[in-house]
Parts: sequence; structure tokens; C-alpha cells
Amino acid sequence: MNTPTDINPNDTRGEALLNLHIHDRFVSELPADPDLDNHRRQVLGACYSFVKPTPVTAPYLIAYSPEVAADIGLSPHDCESLEFTNVFVGNALIDGMQPHAMCYGGHQFGNWAGQLGDGRAINLGEVEDRHGELQMLQLKGAGETPYSRSADGLAVLRSSVREFLCSEAMFHLGVPTTRALSLVGTGEDVIRDMFYDGRPKAEPGAVVCRVAPSFLRIGNYELFASRGELDNLRHLINYTIRHHFAHLGEPSTETYLKWFKEISERTAKLVVHWMRVGFVHGVLNTDNTSILGLTIDYGPYGWIDNYDPDWTPNTTDAGGKRYRFGHQAQIAQWNLLQLGNALYPLIEDAEPLRQVLNDFVDFYNQHWQQMRADKLGLKQFIEETDQPLNQELQKILMLTETDMTIFYRRLADVPCEPDTAINDTELLSIFDEAFYAPESLSKADKDDIVAWLKHYQTRVQQDGTKDKDRKAAMNQVNPKFILRNYLAQQAIDKAEAGDFSEVIKLLEIMRHPYDEQPEYDEYAGKRPDWARQKPGCSMLSCSS
Repeated sequence: MNTPTDINPNDTRGEALLNLHIHDRFVSELPADPDLDNHRRQVLGACYSFVKPTPVTAPYLIAYSPEVAADIGLSPHDCESLEFTNVFVGNALIDGMQPHAMCYGGHQFGNWAGQLGDGRAINLGEVEDRHGELQMLQLKGAGETPYSRSADGLAVLRSSVREFLCSEAMFHLGVPTTRALSLVGTGEDVIRDMFYDGRPKAEPGAVVCRVAPSFLRIGNYELFASRGELDNLRHLINYTIRHHFAHLGEPSTETYLKWFKEISERTAKLVVHWMRVGFVHGVLNTDNTSILGLTIDYGPYGWIDNYDPDWTPNTTDAGGKRYRFGHQAQIAQWNLLQLGNALYPLIEDAEPLRQVLNDFVDFYNQHWQQMRADKLGLKQFIEETDQPLNQELQKILMLTETDMTIFYRRLADVPCEPDTAINDTELLSIFDEAFYAPESLSKADKDDIVAWLKHYQTRVQQDGTKDKDRKAAMNQVNPKFILRNYLAQQAIDKAEAGDFSEVIKLLEIMRHPYDEQPEYDEYAGKRPDWARQKPGCSMLSCSS
């Protein structure tokens, strides 16, 4: 079998790429799997296994993120070079790269799954960004690893397009996330059974290069704890604190508790962001929960179109709805409980761990309430007035199918200053575009919506905020553009036919989600009826 080769240092194309300085903290400081053969196995006493990407025959660059590239010192010229394509598809290695796959476990759908690991992700090494921080480069879909189990370690174009676009869309929305540097087609087909119905087919393959300070997740710590490998658990925690939480001080029992508290608070803030923009992770297992409070592993995710707290984008979750939109905070806390259980053997005192988990509720609610105030353009959350205001809002959003994103964006257009009053019909008409079936609204429904809007106007007047200032503030937290699943699917359909223009266009639009961008108004509309049941446009499988 061919293996990746070093790139030619005499070729001056992509010169900055050749000069990237690769750091190896993870592989040099943490225990490695001594078995260098790439075969499926249980890996004991190690944080990772060395493994090389699988070369492909005819790779081609589809897209790259100019911001991520610039952040690590690469120009458009570098990114458009043949060397770039070869490195970030897995065909070539830069000097210093030591490709490896992480070993971790996890709870999946509430059940302990044992060893999981990077089944189709291969870490290349860390590079320094313009802030002086190290960022791990990771290829997703670059071939099998010891953790691939019965899979092939590859990725198809459709899932890779989704991950590439959503990583960058989330970043520009202001949501903590892993990033995506590049999307490269492999020129080879991958066999997938998208609907799990026994009808697999060949699909184009692709590789995404993901970028983050670390891809460590709760499952990394859970696995060592589950096996009683406490020295390795302590070693990994100490490494994590020294390199990613150094502000907490030198590792100690006290520092471990501070670390757990900060992870809890970062996770709470992350879920508040998801709720703000209407994002549903879809498969928030502990192996998909970042230790840094980042959105990680974009699989069957989704965006709320019509507001429904019980909606899940994951077909596997359609029955239990464990990972539904309105349940994400509870699942995040449950995942943190599993991290607390993993830490307990080192702390040997349950009470401070329990206190962190209890504090999660108050911390989350505090930030969630302020987020809701921000979405309404209020200066601060006042429980006496704003709790009932928000409770009533949840009800009117569900009187008929109401697009959450459009509703909040239009709410900024409601005149609230005393001298700008409009009649009830005009007030309701502001939201025409937000209703999927406006004809379904009864007179009583319309009266309820108008009554809430008048209640809202009164509350804004209490703040004394000018309409112009309120709209400007609201439009910085309520996006006009989100990466709705049907938009991504349209880009995928074209990409599978060899036309990548829609991928590039969506990448550009989602770079400015809060701007008006009137030339792209069609991308801000509600989900069309044809997309309700079309595969890939609403719910997604884990194969999507």
C-alpha cells in the first residue's frame, strides 16, 4: 500500500506551507500506543496511535477558508497550490508531522459504549496561529485507523460539505466551534448506505481539514477512568491544564476542581449560543462534547426552521428525542456528570463535584435569560416582567409554524416608540414572511400575537431605547442568514454533479450572517415546502 510522502522542498509553490513549523506536544508528552500496525484493536494505556492517512489517486481542491488559512500564515496562493491539496487530503506530509488518531470512549445515547476513538479522523500536528496559540490540524475522512471498528475511515462529499460549511458558519455567528481549513475531493468513490435500508451506493469521497486548539473531548478522560488507568488519567488531565487551562495554575486537586468548573461554564455558554441561533447538535454524546467548550463533530445537526423545542435533526433520535432542541442544556449537564464521575477517583470527594453540577443550572439560566433579553433588544433581563413575556412568546411561536430566525429578525422592525404606533393589521403584517401557513391563524391566534406584540412594545418603552438603536443591537444577535439544511443540500446536489459554485457562495454568505446582504435575500427565506421531506433537507442520519 502506498503511504504519504514528504513534499518536495525544492518546489516554491505554496512556500509558506512548506515553512509551517509543526509542533508535537500531544505525541511527545502523552503515552503512545506501541503497536504501529494499522489494525482494529482495543488500545490500552495510550492516548493515541500513530497512523498515516491513506493516499488517494486524483485529489482536487473544492474550497478553503481564507480566514483560517490567513490565521496560520497561508495565502490564497499557498492554498491553491498542488502541495496544499496533497497535504490536506493526506497524500503528503510536512516535515515534523506525526499523524495519529486519539483513543477515547464515550456514552452514546446515554449508554456506555466503551472504546471509540478517532475512527475517521487523523491529527497531523499543531501549528502556531497569528495570536501565538497552537492549533491542531486534523483530517476527517483520510482513511482507517485502529479505532475505525467495522468502518473504512472515509467520508463522503455530502457530509464533508456540511461539516466544512457549518464549521465556518458557526464561527461567523459567534458560536464557539472547531474551524475548517479546507475541503478536498479525493477523486475516489466511497460506498455508503445513506438511509440504512440495505441499498448502499457509490458516492464521491472528500476530506475536511478541521482546526482547533484541541480535539480532546469528555470521552478521552472517561475511557481511562473506566479502565482504572488513573496514572494515565492524571497525566492527561495535567497535560490539558498546562497547555489549555494554564491560567488555573499548576495541576493539583484544587486545580482539578477549578478546571471542572470552567469546563462546565464553557459548556453552558456554548449551549446558550446554540439556543440563540437555533442550532441543534443532534448527537451530543460524551465523545462529541469538547473539553474546551467548542461545537465539535458536525454529524446529523440541524437548524430550527419552524420553532419546535421537541425537534431533533437526527433520524436515529426520532423516537426518543434525547437530543432535541429544547433539551440540549439538560444533556450538556448529564455529559458533565459523566466527566465528574471520571474525575472522582482523583478527587475522592463527591460534594465539590456535585456542587459544580448544581451550579451549572444557575449559571446556564443566568446566561440564557440574558441571551433572551438580548434577542428581544432589552437592556437586561428583569424576571418580574420578562419571564412571563418570554413564556407567552413560546406559546405564540407555536400557534402556527413560525420561523424562529425570521421572527426575531422581523421583531427588530416593530416600532416601539410612543409616537410611531401602527394599527393591529400593520403590526401583524411585519411577520408575514415568518409564518409557514398564515392562513391557518384563527382570529383568536392573531389577537394573541398582537396582544403579545403590544406587551413587547410596552416593555421596550420601559427601557427608553430608540427604535434605531434597538434594531442595531438586535441585528447583532439575531442572524438574517443561517445554514439551513436545505441550503446545504442544494450545494451538495450541485457539488456531486461537479459544480462547486454553490459551496463557495454559501461560504461567502455565511461569513456575514448579521449583515443585510440584500443581493442574497433568497438565502434568508424560510424553508420551502418541497424541502420538508426531501432527504438531506430536514432530518439527517449519522451517515449524512
